[in-house]
Amino acid sequence: MSDKAILEINGQKHEFPLITGTENEVAIDVKALRGSTGGVITLDPGYKNTGSCESAITFLDGEKGILRYRGYSIEELADKADFLEVAYLLIFGELPTAEQLDKFHADIKANSVVDDDIKKIIDAFPKAAHPMGVLSSLTSALTAFNPSSVNVDSEEDMYNAIVRILGKFPVLVAWAMRKKQGLPLDYGDDSLGYVENVLKMMFKSPNKEYEQNEILVNALDKLLILHADHEQNCSTSTVRITGSSHAGLFVSLAAGISALWGPLHGGANQAVLEMLEAIKEDGGDTKKYMAKAKDKNDPFRLMGFGHRVYKNFDPRAKIIKVAADEVLSDLGVEDPILDIAKGLEKEALEDQYFVDRKLYPNVDFYSGIIYRAMGIPVEMFTVMFALGRLPGWIAQWKEMRLRKEPIGRPRQLYTGETLRSFTPIKKR
Repeated sequence: MSDKAILEINGQKHEFPLITGTENEVAIDVKALRGSTGGVITLDPGYKNTGSCESAITFLDGEKGILRYRGYSIEELADKADFLEVAYLLIFGELPTAEQLDKFHADIKANSVVDDDIKKIIDAFPKAAHPMGVLSSLTSALTAFNPSSVNVDSEEDMYNAIVRILGKFPVLVAWAMRKKQGLPLDYGDDSLGYVENVLKMMFKSPNKEYEQNEILVNALDKLLILHADHEQNCSTSTVRITGSSHAGLFVSLAAGISALWGPLHGGANQAVLEMLEAIKEDGGDTKKYMAKAKDKNDPFRLMGFGHRVYKNFDPRAKIIKVAADEVLSDLGVEDPILDIAKGLEKEALEDQYFVDRKLYPNVDFYSGIIYRAMGIPVEMFTVMFALGRLPGWIAQWKEMRLRKEPIGRPRQLYTGETLRSFTPIKKR
């Protein structure tokens, strides 16, 4: 292959270098395009064919169903590592030693107490407030309680900021849920593991002892790992472009949370449950809705099946399906919504229409089922996604700042009015 691309515009040829990644992906470097052509730009709505950066964090191949963090397959990480190990890997580039992991966890726990004045902020929210709005606001508010900016050239400063947000964020997640439910706010238990502490903070009843369920811990641990990073998606790109203005880590994360909130991104697992609720209200006939999904003239869309990036299968779904089956079996939950979900899954895996189009259940489908079975309210699903994605956002922000990437400033193709004269208000 040539090491350059040639673009011809108005009879003039312009050469641009080709850059090859470590997985043999090829990119045309067009940063000199506008200058060398006298103002010509590329137009790529949604940036589907535009690389915004070079990154060494996550590799994703949607056609082959591959997802790797720092070179490690998602399958191996989900099977052999825990969430904190994966968080360390994403943020610092290598799997931690036992000593590094112990220190990392200890430092996170040491930074897990949230200033009590944050409670005054959460008290000001009505119970009806969506937990994602609460979480975004509280994450941004942390800046007021940690006003000093992070010196990105100081490893110590960066490390302290990272363990600070990893310590406080689970507290904010639990508080967002307990505020919605009218339960007292809790700071957690310093003696527990990271995921165990999250569950206890969320579910501990004020009048009884909390008992851990290892199957639920394992399922949540895997879900958080599977959601920890996913290359340059909408929320991750938002974190990077916000941080490119040298905005601080906490506010950049708050921007990412807001981007994640949308139903086309992190809200997809909530949309799955809302669809299941609608099917239940209509009598629960899964075959009827499978037929509607196959009818091109029917506006109904089957949520949680297929993926805009993975063209064959979502590798994360294969992993979490096992955990979903374990959770449902262990809890023995009798829930018509979950019965409908299992019915849809069975029919989709056997129906030739879905098999031919590779419309398999994706990670959002199974995560919604698990969260439902665990007793997590549907409006909290995206909050749980944010908890998992936190290490990826941190890693991407850190990488962008350390590489001293320029401020994000996309171009546009103007299609409005040309120059015209102002008309006085009496003559309009």
